[in-house]
Amino acid sequence: MSIETLSQNMALAVVVLNGFLTSTCQLLALVVILIGVVRAMVIYLKEGVIQGKTSEAFQHSRLTMGYAFSLGLSFLVGATILKTMISSQWDDIARLSVIIAVRTVLNLLLERAIRRGSPTPELSSAAEQPST
Repeated sequence: MSIETLSQNMALAVVVLNGFLTSTCQLLALVVILIGVVRAMVIYLKEGVIQGKTSEAFQHSRLTMGYAFSLGLSFLVGATILKTMISSQWDDIARLSVIIAVRTVLNLLLERAIRRGSPTPELSSAAEQPST
């Protein structure tokens, strides 16, 4: 077996493995986001409709969905990086940069909204302690 044949086989294996990993990351993002949406809907229906705590249910379901979207975006950024690894064209690298920038900004905005929406540990522990 010549070195050239071995090199071609290795390159093909890398392309196939990259495609598999990219598809896996995209599938994981889809599953995570789907689970997050379903969980958020269940929380809203259970707490908002059945228990009548509409504003708390809305906030709780938004946080649940925000966590799922943030994790899903992280998987999608990873998939985009994997896709661009194979391509060595400047157009693809520029497109990757823009996609990562947009997804990173979205992720940061989601995380900021999550932090604002979730109770701080000091407030939640103070609320749990009985007043004397």
